[in-house]
Amino acid sequence: QVQLVESGGGLVQAGGSLRLSCAASGSIFSINVMGWYRQAPGKQREFVAEITSGGITNYADSLKGRFTISRDYAKNTLYLQMNSLKPEDTAVYVCNAVRRGQSNWGQGTQVTVSA
Repeated sequence: QVQLVESGGGLVQAGGSLRLSCAASGSIFSINVMGWYRQAPGKQREFVAEITSGGITNYADSLKGRFTISRDYAKNTLYLQMNSLKPEDTAVYVCNAVRRGQSNWGQGTQVTVSA
């Protein structure tokens, strides 16, 4: 089992920035992919970005250029730098880790972007 705890969410004005963190603990050895997803009110959870153990990153097309995912192996922490935020980025952002085919999820952190 992998435990994931997100932090860094909050209220920000449109155009602002936030950096989300996801601290991983437990059986973190052999995590293949870590990523971020988000779920806005009344909408399905959607993919935001992911990073493989080899450092390859993938982003949702609509977020490329504004969001950057990174991982600090020494701190066992995943980050999501979000710039030029828009009201439509408002959602609960959830961290995900895939280890040996099993998906693990955090509880999420709320991001609210005001117009």
